[in-house]
Amino acid sequence: MRKFLTALIVIPLGLILVTFAVANRHFVTVSLDPFLADDPSLSVTLPLFLLLILVAALGVLAGGCAVWFGQRRWRRAARRHEADARGARGELADLRAQVAAARTDPQRLPAPAGVGLYGPIGRDKQRATL
Repeated sequence: MRKFLTALIVIPLGLILVTFAVANRHFVTVSLDPFLADDPSLSVTLPLFLLLILVAALGVLAGGCAVWFGQRRWRRAARRHEADARGARGELADLRAQVAAARTDPQRLPAPAGVGLYGPIGRDKQRATL
């Protein structure tokens, strides 16, 4: 199902991208020199579709970095809470081990040798063998 949904999104997106690239094949010059507009020292000539795709990719990358840096405090809090939980689990395991060691069977007194509750061992009140 996941592959189907991926194909359902990727194939039309790829067709739109190819159509956009074919429709915008003419070259443009991008100048990064604000002082010399006639003869820029820093310029590049490339197809318009490539320029727009690169600018979109750069925008996605910049947005992803901004979100990642913006969520820094949440990641830090998650790490701190995970460390606290790990410590609490270890402490709980230690306490359970201590309780298990402290919980011993009550001491039972041994039965008197040769005599049971109602007389000789192995017989009831009527002296029947058990």
